Amino acid sequence: MDQADKRRRGAAGEEQALSYMPGFGNDFETESLPGALPQGQNSPQKCNYGLYAEQLSGSPFTAPRGTNERSWLYRIRPSVRHTGRFGKIDYPHWKTAPHVVENSLALGQLRWNPLQVPTEELNFLQGIRTMTTAGDVLTQVGMAAHAYVFNADMVDDYFFNADGELLIVPEMGAIQVFTELGKMDVEPSEICLVPRGTMFKVTRLGEEEAWRGYICENYGAKFTLPDRGPIGANCLANPRDFKTPAAAYEDKETPCRVQVKWCGSFHMVEIGHSPLDVVAWHGNYVPYKYDLKTFSPVGAILFDHPDPSIFTVLTAPSGEEGTANVDFVLFPPRWLVAEHTFRPPWYHRNIMSEFMGLIYGRYDAKEEGFVPGGMSLHNMMLAHGPDFSGFEKASNGELKPVKLDNTMAFMFETRFPQQLTKFAAELDTLQDDYIDCWTGLDRKFDGTPGIK
Repeated sequence: MDQADKRRRGAAGEEQALSYMPGFGNDFETESLPGALPQGQNSPQKCNYGLYAEQLSGSPFTAPRGTNERSWLYRIRPSVRHTGRFGKIDYPHWKTAPHVVENSLALGQLRWNPLQVPTEELNFLQGIRTMTTAGDVLTQVGMAAHAYVFNADMVDDYFFNADGELLIVPEMGAIQVFTELGKMDVEPSEICLVPRGTMFKVTRLGEEEAWRGYICENYGAKFTLPDRGPIGANCLANPRDFKTPAAAYEDKETPCRVQVKWCGSFHMVEIGHSPLDVVAWHGNYVPYKYDLKTFSPVGAILFDHPDPSIFTVLTAPSGEEGTANVDFVLFPPRWLVAEHTFRPPWYHRNIMSEFMGLIYGRYDAKEEGFVPGGMSLHNMMLAHGPDFSGFEKASNGELKPVKLDNTMAFMFETRFPQQLTKFAAELDTLQDDYIDCWTGLDRKFDGTPGIK
């Protein structure tokens, strides 16, 4: 049991809920032992409890104040003692952009059923499967879309990703993400983000056959909240609903393995203790979780259909204003009330490339075939939209107020084309008949005036 767990247990020994600090982009401070956090300075000559002071920087030192990110950590050992002589290891299913395209699958709109439950024992890292990559990790632009499925804990294995931040989206099974800065319990319909370079491990919560979900690996500028523009000060994802964990540490003196992803390659070193040894910290370079059910959607209340960008939860900007390196877009429960309007997402072609997943329920543009845990890919300039059944239903239904309920779909959307991995191209859950969902959208044109 780690020291923070001991402090959270009540008199009866029952486990108490983890604690979090609200806000997005805030400066936080937290300690798991009284007096562990220095006051009035960052680096005292001697820290309390014999701790070491260390800074973790997520931006250059000279970045403007609004984008300058760093946290000061007070830990049992400095991070240099959590490394050593690394050896190369391999995760053959985790790919990084630019990867060599090793498949002969022709261009097209693509959709997959969920990853199958593994028959062998896999932890979180071993269960990651890259579906697409985009951009170039060496120049810190682009992203990768992964799916994961696992059934074992990371007990003595720890990991940090130097290539980008990891946005984790559980679909089946709650997980605990134990980072250097604290613990997060994350359920389906919640997300969490682990910053670039932050050490963590993932363990299972609850009783499931397997734990499954999605990951966006963002190589570029970090995710932030989108500007609301004319929407004003409220709605969409509100800052107070983001939760950063309170300090928690693991004081474990047993053999452990630290694994690193760096420029697409993997490395491992064995050490004799846990690297999750931060007793106190302060700063703004932090992990966080967010409950997707608190997203406050904004939509049309008279006619027509707003752009899907109105559903952006987080955005990672690129060097071009208004064009994202990657957006995380959510399609949550909501009311549809627009008059004389085709209400599902309209047919379109897009400069952006869209990787979509479904957490639960049904997506309103697809009547069948897109199931929880499934995935679809609509690359740049490839036409897509409602299937035939969805079109017919939306075109002919009574336009009364309708509540879209029990639904939670999302997109990882990027300005870059998403290159398919060999694994994704050859996955046996690939739906060969996906293109047929638009069969039936036949010619309805009649040149007679007034005919619809």
